[in-house]
Parts: sequence; C-alpha cells; structure tokens
Amino acid sequence: MNDLVLDFTPSGDDTDTLGSYAQRAYLEYALSVVKGRALPDVCDGMKPVQRRILYAMERMGLGYSGPNRNAAAKPVKSARVVGDVLGRFHPHGDQSAYDALVRMAQDFSQRYPLIDGQGNFGSRDGDGAAAMRYTEARLARITSLLVDEIDEGTVDFIPNYDGSTQEPRQLPARLPFTLLNGASGIAVGLATEIPSHNLREVADACVALVKNPQLSEADLLALIPGPDYPGGGQIISSAADIADAYRSGRGSLKVRARWKIEELARGQWQLVVTELPPGVSTQRVLEEIEELTNPKIKAGKKALSQEQTQLKASVLAVLDGVRDESSKDAAVRLVCEPKTGKTPQHELITALLAHTSLETSSSINLTLVGIDSRPVQKSLRRMLQEWIEFRQGTITRRSQHRLNKVLDRIHILEGRQIVLLNIDEVIAIIRAADEPKAALMERFHLSERQAEDILEIRLRQLARLEAIKIEQELKELRDSQGKLEEILGTPAALRRLMVKEIEQDAKQFADARRTLIQAEKKAVVEVRVVDEPVTVVVSQKGWVRARGGHGHEAGSFAFKAGDGLYGTFECRTVDTFLVFGSNGRVYSVPVAQLPGARGDGQPVTTLIELEAGTQIAHYFAGPAAATLLLASTGGYGFLATVESMVSRNKSGKAFVSLGEGETVCAPSHAEHGSGSAPLAAATHVACASVGGRILTFEIAELKRMDKGGRGLMLIDLDAKDLLAGAAAYTRSIRIEGVGRGGKLREETLEIRSLNNARAVRARKGKAADLGFKPNAVLRVE
Repeated sequence: MNDLVLDFTPSGDDTDTLGSYAQRAYLEYALSVVKGRALPDVCDGMKPVQRRILYAMERMGLGYSGPNRNAAAKPVKSARVVGDVLGRFHPHGDQSAYDALVRMAQDFSQRYPLIDGQGNFGSRDGDGAAAMRYTEARLARITSLLVDEIDEGTVDFIPNYDGSTQEPRQLPARLPFTLLNGASGIAVGLATEIPSHNLREVADACVALVKNPQLSEADLLALIPGPDYPGGGQIISSAADIADAYRSGRGSLKVRARWKIEELARGQWQLVVTELPPGVSTQRVLEEIEELTNPKIKAGKKALSQEQTQLKASVLAVLDGVRDESSKDAAVRLVCEPKTGKTPQHELITALLAHTSLETSSSINLTLVGIDSRPVQKSLRRMLQEWIEFRQGTITRRSQHRLNKVLDRIHILEGRQIVLLNIDEVIAIIRAADEPKAALMERFHLSERQAEDILEIRLRQLARLEAIKIEQELKELRDSQGKLEEILGTPAALRRLMVKEIEQDAKQFADARRTLIQAEKKAVVEVRVVDEPVTVVVSQKGWVRARGGHGHEAGSFAFKAGDGLYGTFECRTVDTFLVFGSNGRVYSVPVAQLPGARGDGQPVTTLIELEAGTQIAHYFAGPAAATLLLASTGGYGFLATVESMVSRNKSGKAFVSLGEGETVCAPSHAEHGSGSAPLAAATHVACASVGGRILTFEIAELKRMDKGGRGLMLIDLDAKDLLAGAAAYTRSIRIEGVGRGGKLREETLEIRSLNNARAVRARKGKAADLGFKPNAVLRVE
C-alpha cells in the first residue's frame, strides 16, 4: 500500500503516496472541525457559527442604537437571518445555523442570552423551537459588548468562504464571554465543557488580575468561587474540588436541585423543587421516578430483579405522587407529595436525590482555542490572562484607530483655518489658476488632502462664525489626541482605561448569583436490613442462594443435575458476600440482596460483572470486620478485612496482585471481628505447596494490607512448585488434594504435626508424606 503512488494534480508534477495523503487530509479535516466548528475562542467565547450569526445580525441593523444603546431594532424573521448567514458567511446546513441561533436565545441554556427571540424558542423539557419561518429575532442588549467596536480597527477581518466579502476573525469582546456563557462541544479527539459564570464575579477577577498579575490562587478563587448556572441549583462539591478543577482545567462537580417545603392544612406538607441542575429537565426527573415506581422487566429476564423490587418498595414507602406545575410564572415547579404527613422530610429528599437526576455531576473541561490559535486545555487563570491580553490589544488598536481619525480631522481643520485667514487670496487663486489644487498647495504649503477639502468646501462654511467653531473643535480634538497618545504610550494608562470600562460594563449588565455554592455530602439512601441469621449456599457451578437460620445439614440442599455443593457460610443478613476472580479482582454483593432459598438460586455472574476471560475462583461470606488471609499460587500473601474489599461497582476492585501464570488461593478466615465469633482469632499460618512441602509460622509475621497488593512471601517455593493454599489456624487444618487415579483425598493435621513444620516465614518448610498432591488448605479450628 505504501508503494502505491497516486496523481492528484492535472499536470502530474506533484505525486503523493496514499498513506501520506490520507494522513494529511484527515489532519486538515480534524483541524477544521476543532477550530472551525466545535471549540470556542478564548478571545470572544464564540464558535464560528455563533460569531457569524451575531456579525450578520449586526450588519442587518438588528442591534440596539442610540447614544446609550436604548433604541431597540425591530425583530425580523429568523429565516431571514439564517438566509443571510448562509449566503454570506456559513456554507453549511440551515438547520445547524438555526439551532445555534436558537441556543443563543434560550435563557435556560445561556446565562446571558445574546439574542432576543420572539416566538417559541423551545423549553428546558426538550421541546424544540418552532420553525424559523415562525420565530423572530434581534440582538440582545448585552450583545453590544461583542459588536460595538467592530468597526474601530479592533480585530482582523478575513475573506469569507468564497472571497466575496469579509468576516471578523474574532469579535472585540469587552468581557470574557467564554466564561460568562460557557460552551459545550465535541471535536475530533477533543471536547469542551465550560460552565457559565456570574458576570460580576468574572469582571471583578479581571480587574484584580489587571491590577495585580501575580494575584494569588486563593484570592482569585475568592472572586470566582464556582460556576453560576442559568437554572440555579446548588454546587455541593468542596472548595478544594472546585479549585482543583479550575487549576487543572478538568474536573467534575456535584450539583443538586434546590427545593422548599410548603406546609398544607391538617399537618400535611409537600416538597416543591424550584431549581434544577444544568442539563436536567422536569420531564427527565418524572421519567426517572416513573421508572423507579413502575420498573420494567429487563431484556432477557422473566421477572423484576431483587434490586428493582427493593428500590421500588423504598421509594413508594416515602413518595405518594409527583406532578409538574411549571408554568410561565414558575419556570420550574415540581411538586412531590409524601406518602403521609408523618413521613420524615429528609427521607423523601434523600430518596429523590439519590435515585434521580435531582443530584448529578457537571463536568468541567476548559478546552478552547487560545490566543495563539491552538486548541489547548487551560486553567481558569490562564483563560483570564489570555482574554486580558486580547483586550489590551483591542484597546490599543481602537485607540490607534481613533487617534488616526483625530489626527486626520485636525489636519483638515488646520487647512480650513488657513483658508479663513486668506479667504480673498484663495478665491482669487481658484478663479485664476488652471490647476487650483496645485496652486493652493504651492502658495499655502498645503497637503493634497487639505487642498482637496478646500476645493470641496461649501460657501456657507466660509462664514466668520465657522472660524470660531473650528477653533473649538480643534481644541477638543487636541485634548482627545493627548489622551489617546497617553493610552498608547503609557501601559498604566491603558490598564486604568481597561479597568474603568470593565467596571462600567459590569455595573450595567451584572446581576445576582443564581447558583448556591455550599458543600454537602452526596445523598446516599441507607437500606434498612433486618439483622437475622442466614446461611449462604454456593454450588460448584456458581449458583448462590440464602436460607434463613443456621445449622442446616449439607445434604438438605438440592442442586441442578451435574452440580453440587461448593460450600456454605453461616453469617447474617447485614454481612457481605465476596467473590474472588482468577485475575485478583474481588467482587462484593450484600447478603441481603442474595436470592432466597426457593429453587436453585441465581448464578453469581448475574450479580457481578466479570471481565472477559476471568473465571470465578473462590467465595466467602461474613461480617465487614472479619479479617481474611489472602494468598496467591506464587507463594505471597497478606491480611485484609472484608470491609476493605467491598466495592460499589459490579465490576469489583483490583485487590490481589498476581504474577504471570499465578491465581488466587482460597481465602482463609483469620479473625471474625468484634463481638461473638464461631472461630477464635487465628494465631498461626500453615502453607502447603503442590509439591508437598508444609510450613507454619506465627500470623504476627504477616502484614495487614487493606488497600490490597502482593503481600509478603509466605513460603520459599522451588522453581516449578506452586502454593496449594494457606490457612490461618489455632489448633488444626485440613489439606485437600488429588491422589492416584484422580481420587479426592484429604488429611487433617493437628497442632502436634503442625508444630513439626514450624519455622520463620519465607522458609522452604518441611516435606510431608501425604500420599497425594495438595490443592487446598482449609482451617478446621
């Protein structure tokens, strides 16, 4: 393939291999998507389609006019705006342009909407906007901060897609709209998720950074404590988590809804949700509650799972009903009625927060196109610094543009002064000369620009009163010249002007914070389980069930044909069932969630999520405080509590580190934990190798590793030998194995025999004449 040469030009002079051509073409496409569609610019916070829409609307006269920008333009059909954008700037689908226009008009999508829309522009419940032929749009007042200075030389212009006109590379934003309205987008290999922020807070941070570029991290975060979402809500993440996200440019914040309790007659009450987390709608919450209270049987199943049944019962125990009363007067009003007036309020609130999107995560990914035109993930400080650098550049360019206009006007007026002082001579020259412009330039030392203006001047402007006006205007212009030259020549003056303008804009457009920032713990529903004795029964093929009580005979359990008993564990309903995978992962299931003893139970694989290629090796059930001895066939082991192996995820947690070719040995119960125990705390450890060597040592020589790992060497194995098992004990152990002809054999060793193999940990141990090959070591007592 690499040797194939393709000719992509008519002349055939330039040739390229298919591989390098495809690579170059894909990179060009990826860059086009990143910079031309998906990511916002740090300078003005706009994506290209948004920038083109705003610029086209400004050129159509759809903004605010007048000295104070108070005169609003009459809105026009959105279809007219989209048509102008497509025809002049954005050669893409009309629906994509209209969707961008709609989003900029939605007050629930943007913290500070840039477009004032009239008509149906959609709702937070996911309802789409009306067709573009029905809606009307004009620029919002705040958009003047983006487009007001566009004709003052502040930004570069580039040719449009066909070269017929020009469009701005950026808009001269007077505030960092990247942070004010945020952005969301997915490019090729890059994504962005910038939350919205409060205008007053961002403006204060910009002013502080302009005055002190070395502003401390703590002071900066005191000015911008966190995002300010359009729909309000409450950020419950800690200040440290928010700081980490802003410092690195990536993170996730926990956000929950806000609510109030409305007291009703006769001691009744109802919970009313008034603000939702970003991206959450009342319709979505209603659907989630419906799924909880009326769950559907999962694909491939015959009945509801035990988890679904328990969840339904727990929600219905506190919730009687829910309805959406949102309206024009109340953007969000979700009413939740408790089961009874005596239902604890915190129980209903916690249940809804834990099981619905009323509490959710909001990601932060500050990836955007920087001032150097490169797409990079930035910190909050870096974003503000780059915008300040951009704003300094726009003020410099605006001041230079204004200075040039002032100097040009001064130049013209100075020429007119000469005319008024020598009016008779000027008239005589014009009447007599064949080339009056050249004659005027030579006689009065005028520039061509001044001479041209004099020849075009009206007679009424030669009045004596006009000379006074010229003097006054020249005085004002020279004052302006001095101020502009000071701005351009003195960095301190430029910074003062920037601060003054930011403060003026903030005073005009700032509003109160909507999102409350108050750290709280994540809502977790505690399932109440009755503490009762139970026996967990596991079959050889991995079917599990739980029978009430203790003391059941092994022969009383029936199994499917070809299956048999793996083991039983006498424990309690509040304990944990552990599954050990051959790859060293440990999976946990609460005993209370195990199926009942009716029938054959349920396959363990339906309760956990095994990795591909992983087999179930062993099981255990017991209290959280119980201590287990975990070992691998490589001869290493350690102690750990059941509690440390518990994971919320069905995919379990990596716990036992294994070498190549190694697997997990059966866990051994070393200590029951606090309270009464059927087994005393073990004092020693017995190890048996497949080769028939036995070593015992004190359990105090082992390490407790509640975070998992490989552990310490238990026994020094020969090169081709493996550890059959290790057991903690007080008086005796049982060694199981396979004898001649594949016959199962076992041998119980008492304390006297075990003491003969006593040594220090990690020794080779003593050869034992068992008459069979060991494959497991179990504790007896």
